[in-house]
Amino acid sequence: MPDRSEMRTTALAHKADLLRSLRLSTSEGVMAMPIVTMALPVNVVLTALVTQVFPLSTAMIGVFSSLPFVANFFQIAAVPLLSRWKPPKVISIGAATIHMLTWAAFGVLLPLIPRDNPIVAGQWLVAWFLVSSFFSAIAGVTWNSWIQEWVPIRIRGKYFGRRNGIQQISTLTFLLFAGWLLDEWRYSVRIFQAIILVSCFLRLFSLRWQWISPTRPRKPPVKDPLPLGAQFRILAGQRSLLLFVAFGAVWSFAAYCFGPFYQVFMFEPIGFTAWNIGVVSTLSQLGGVLSLPAWGQLLDRYGNKSVMAFSLVLWQAQYFVWCFVTPHNRWLLYGMWTWAGATSAGFVLGQFTLLLKLLPEKAKDLAIGFNLAATSFFAAIAPIVGGWVLSRALLRWHDALAVYHACFLLQPVLALAGGCLLVRIREPAASPFAMVVGSMRNIRTLSGVLGLSFLTNYLFIRVPRRLTEPGRSTPEQ
Repeated sequence: MPDRSEMRTTALAHKADLLRSLRLSTSEGVMAMPIVTMALPVNVVLTALVTQVFPLSTAMIGVFSSLPFVANFFQIAAVPLLSRWKPPKVISIGAATIHMLTWAAFGVLLPLIPRDNPIVAGQWLVAWFLVSSFFSAIAGVTWNSWIQEWVPIRIRGKYFGRRNGIQQISTLTFLLFAGWLLDEWRYSVRIFQAIILVSCFLRLFSLRWQWISPTRPRKPPVKDPLPLGAQFRILAGQRSLLLFVAFGAVWSFAAYCFGPFYQVFMFEPIGFTAWNIGVVSTLSQLGGVLSLPAWGQLLDRYGNKSVMAFSLVLWQAQYFVWCFVTPHNRWLLYGMWTWAGATSAGFVLGQFTLLLKLLPEKAKDLAIGFNLAATSFFAAIAPIVGGWVLSRALLRWHDALAVYHACFLLQPVLALAGGCLLVRIREPAASPFAMVVGSMRNIRTLSGVLGLSFLTNYLFIRVPRRLTEPGRSTPEQ
């Protein structure tokens, strides 16, 4: 048996490796932020690209915006197969590398895409973005699995709180700088190339630091799962979970039917520049970051369902104001985006923690996959439907402002109506899980649409309870 000195040396080596891995994880997250932000379906770079450089039809923009959710749906079948082949770290880095290469190739070939033929340009953009989004989805889910392997539960709250805060600064800087460059250089193709290729170059550092990170799996005991049929029977008996999934499907459709066209609306009829959109995105981000601690306290005190309903009403109320925005009062958008970021943070955080409470212990993975598949399906078809409706309406009526105003009524009305499903959910008192892999994948993807860019690379964790009562043990390692 090893003596105490050897054990102490081993423990110190493990601690040193953990500290180095934590530092590298923070650094690589900062470097990954530009390309991760651009990979969202709605952001200042891609929106400027498909409206100012390649003026795609509204129907094609809807198809283009649905692709990350299509990728979220299909990764459910791909990730389990890949997980049998290699560990999560290898899969995540490999998928992220391919994702970076697709963006690098896109940046190099961007001048070759015809600008005078929107149909051909749209076909090229859709094909590229589908492949890119698929590898992004795989990388995102397996990265969460890898993180769970080596970060001790006892430090997750403090560490990821600090990591998330640092990455907000990175996101904010990128949004403002990219918006300023695009506006200053009049949406030149060379500027788009420069932004993309610099983001890929920074991603190289991120991938290298992930690879050399000396992470050590904690190796929790592996339990034999129940047969799939038994898991489906358990899932079918979870009425509140099924109501939660139904509400998530309705809300995803409401948020994303015309969601991709809010920034198109700001670019075209309203006349905002990329710099203006970068500023409102930053204000939304600041509103969310500053209000998140207060919402967390309300969720702990009053429960998720009630706070989510209250947050949803406050949040969706400002979407009615969109129906009155014109080029003459567009200054209202600065306050509206700030309000959206501040009020929606409670809904999004509550949605995550409520899901944790509703997941059945013996069918957790199946429940997560079912929730992600259902919400991804409705989020994928929503912008296609919205783009088709908007394109037909714009052809029939020539008043673009009136058409957008009428279409923008759908989100708040449908989202608030879906709240009837939310209030019927029975919320349990306990939340036993420390982290759920992939459960918030669609929330991150939707963040660009909702004006919640602070969620782009946010890692949702639940801080474990400390020893506050005699005889209670910590939920650890």
